Amino acid sequence: MNLISRRTFLAQAGIVAAAARLGSGPRLSPEQSAVHNRLASDPLRPQYHLLPAANWMNDPNGPIFYKDCYHMFFQYNPNGAFWGSMHWAHASSPDMVRWKHEPIALAPTPGGYDRDGVFSGSAVLDDDTPTVIYTGVLPPTSPSEVTLDDGQHKWREVQCLATSRDRDLRTWHKLAEPIIPWPPKGLGITGFRDPSVWREGRDWMMTLGSGIRGEGGAVLLYRSSDLHHWAYLHPLIAGRGTGRPAANPVDNGEMWECPDFFSLGDRHVLLFATMGKVFWKTGRYRDRSFTVDKEGVVDFGAYYAAKTMLDKDGTRILWGWIPETRPEAETRAAGWAGLMSLPRGLRLASDGTLEMSVATAVETLRGEHAGCDLSGNRSSQAKALTRLRISHLAAEIQAEFAPQRDFQLRLCAQDGQPFAEIATIPKGGAPSCG
Repeated sequence: MNLISRRTFLAQAGIVAAAARLGSGPRLSPEQSAVHNRLASDPLRPQYHLLPAANWMNDPNGPIFYKDCYHMFFQYNPNGAFWGSMHWAHASSPDMVRWKHEPIALAPTPGGYDRDGVFSGSAVLDDDTPTVIYTGVLPPTSPSEVTLDDGQHKWREVQCLATSRDRDLRTWHKLAEPIIPWPPKGLGITGFRDPSVWREGRDWMMTLGSGIRGEGGAVLLYRSSDLHHWAYLHPLIAGRGTGRPAANPVDNGEMWECPDFFSLGDRHVLLFATMGKVFWKTGRYRDRSFTVDKEGVVDFGAYYAAKTMLDKDGTRILWGWIPETRPEAETRAAGWAGLMSLPRGLRLASDGTLEMSVATAVETLRGEHAGCDLSGNRSSQAKALTRLRISHLAAEIQAEFAPQRDFQLRLCAQDGQPFAEIATIPKGGAPSCG
């Protein structure tokens, strides 16, 4: 793949035209146009991760392989590089690596059950009909209807369904009424969102992210024969929160978001997001009950809202949202925020531990290889390093370091100014220069 193709295209065609493919909207102001034009030359914009042409993105939604094409939907704000006005953006790819922006798939319906946002969900094939099930949010008519209270918003959450009849999944038709309008009675829940759906024998099954107020996060289990009429069964699993007060129950573990439940090898895997991380649990699923054997954290970096799919070969592929660590003022000024992780293949170790590796499709991004032999003296090492160049701020670095020794790997710009550094931290607290 030509790693400069995206920037070359954006610089020539204009980022405003690229952004327009994500959906129509009001004419851009001169200030907005200036921001969008800067995107084409922004050195911080990733070149081989999926991200929108402009503005905010978060959770991956409904990834699916359909008619020899991969489709990814994701949470998207068409109004700027900040959270709000959630839509489902859409991108398609032949290989999970090279993506094309498609028109917005789902937008809030004025006066509808998703009037305040089209939140996260899943995509399945009902026979040969692509179907998405997602959470819609709307204002409550009374305090008792509130299922989402994060300290800033008070919303009612319902589960909605839409279907597509075209090969490219560009047009979707929503049901007028939600398929699950209310949470189970008698549960003091802390959330009711992010459906994950799968086929189990003759039934459809669904998990929903939730939690029990004052106790901890939970995943609710539902069953249906037709995707339209659902019966609540019981919590698939529940946990304990930290017990610390929090305006948003996600922050103290009393709400588990984005559950994803699937079989892998001879076990089942549950993923869910809470307290800023994605957690995994593996175990046995029998009689619609899940017994956990192993558990851990998927990624200790900036990573959230994991979602999986099966690729064309039946490999379980993991996606995740890489949230920003920059202040919001910087992302607003930059005109973009957030990106999708690279696809990872999942497998189980013999003891049930979840293992992952970057999907083999990503290897097609590799271009010309350049090596450096540092076995000589310092003078020859310096000359060898000087000859190494990273073009267009895109490269994969493989380096080996001697064990039990301090090291320092420094990347410098063309003018010699430091760009990035990886080093050991000695006891004094400053990076080693040895």
